[in-house]
Amino acid sequence: MTGDEAPVGAIVLAAGASSRMGAAKQLFDVDGRSLVRRAAEAACDAGCAPVVVVVGAQAERVRAALDGLGVAIAFNPGWREGIASSLRCGVEALPEGVSAAIVLLCDQPAVSPGLLESLIRRRRESGRPIVACRYGSVTGVPALFARELFPQLLALEGDAGARGLLARAGDEVESVGFPDGAFDLDTPEDWARWRARERV
Repeated sequence: MTGDEAPVGAIVLAAGASSRMGAAKQLFDVDGRSLVRRAAEAACDAGCAPVVVVVGAQAERVRAALDGLGVAIAFNPGWREGIASSLRCGVEALPEGVSAAIVLLCDQPAVSPGLLESLIRRRRESGRPIVACRYGSVTGVPALFARELFPQLLALEGDAGARGLLARAGDEVESVGFPDGAFDLDTPEDWARWRARERV
């Protein structure tokens, strides 16, 4: 199997306590589906395999929201340490055969299968080790990381996630436009803005 044909996995980060939101945002309903299920389904529908959902806070409720999906659940016992610990947990759960992995959050409701497919396609066209989304001046997740970068993902610490790795990669990062990536539901105000947008 060539690098182009090898599967691309996905890591859905859904372990946080949603402290700024005041409730488990993973379970917020958007168009009849929870945010975590929407993210996992987007990865599945984009052809990612395997799709690993990392859970921590509210683990059993989040796990129940994924019933019937062909995803792997990875419990992160150190979820309180910050997002980097969940990223490490997700990378460790990937099998050796994947050529790359897309890292995505469960709280970006505009993520679609088409967007994730475009990351995979751009990786195959460009050969770059990282393909990330761009929204405004931000380069961020969802982002695809080639297998050779997994050791760097495993070395991350704290609550910054892959942000520092993306910044250090500089020109090595290929980007895909995703204007709606700016909708990141962290607070009740974010949720209200998203709901107002949906009603327009």
